[in-house]
Amino acid sequence: MPSNRKIVFANGEYYHLFNRGVERRPVFTNRREFSRAVDLINFYHFHKPPLRYSKYLALNEDQKPIFLSNLTEIAVIIVAFCLMGNHFHFLVKQVKESGVSKFMANFMNSYTKYFNTKYQRVGPLFQGAFKAVHIESDEQLLHLSRYIHLNPVMGFKIKADDLKDYEWSSYPSYTGSTDVSFVDSDIIMDFFKRPDKYQKFVLDQADYAKKLKAIEHLVID
Repeated sequence: MPSNRKIVFANGEYYHLFNRGVERRPVFTNRREFSRAVDLINFYHFHKPPLRYSKYLALNEDQKPIFLSNLTEIAVIIVAFCLMGNHFHFLVKQVKESGVSKFMANFMNSYTKYFNTKYQRVGPLFQGAFKAVHIESDEQLLHLSRYIHLNPVMGFKIKADDLKDYEWSSYPSYTGSTDVSFVDSDIIMDFFKRPDKYQKFVLDQADYAKKLKAIEHLVID
């Protein structure tokens, strides 16, 4: 299984990042937990937010979007993501030095603290250090985005027809179903003329099966 220990994260490069719950246990079990994870992705993809996350949470609902809109520097670009019951996937581009490592540490540590406090548990929630794979070509980038977005279908969580409505993924932002503010879909969509072209690419199961062999070293399940 690939490990981030052999990877030097470089600015301007793309990476597939992944981790799952310790002992493959569920880590996102209800809407509130999924929502907290999405909020953490949004908060920590910024470079050195001037408030701690706990202080940010204390802001009223009108203040939060104003605070975020004033943050102009980002640590990583979120190209795609998917949260599943016991694991998560991110496709990111590093922007700031050590951006990937800091983003992942902040996300996992903050979510673990939230989860452990909620359930009065102690110890690690995720399986040690996150896994990472460097994306080396546009073809890999495109097929990894499809792999990540198809996770809810391949995991038999939902049907393919319902994928556009899966809230805990960047896919609805690609199809125009909703707008996930922190997702930069243009990086992938620049290869497609219209959202429906990307949808066809994602849902073309036969082609996906053929291409999976070519990217299996990038798939870290």
